Amino acid sequence: MPEYKHKTDFTQTVERQARRKLKARQDKSRNVWFGLGLFGLIGWSIMIPTLAGVALGLWLDKQWPGQMSWTLTMLFVGVVLGCVNAWRWIGEESRDD
Repeated sequence: MPEYKHKTDFTQTVERQARRKLKARQDKSRNVWFGLGLFGLIGWSIMIPTLAGVALGLWLDKQWPGQMSWTLTMLFVGVVLGCVNAWRWIGEESRDD
């Protein structure tokens, strides 16, 4: 069988994932509780900006009532900010591996 001098992107991806999987199996500090904790951290990082946005929206609706719902607008802004925050947390954890 001939040896290939250049590895394909697929081969490199599979090798990288296999190395990460072996490293994860050897690392005893990251267990099920670590995963649940990370899941909870991501949930809180989305929930807090969302609830803050709703609270701000309710206050804005009382101060300046109008056709536009500030509550829905701030809910959307809070969810977007929370998702960006969660994306950042996931990115940081991915770089650690």
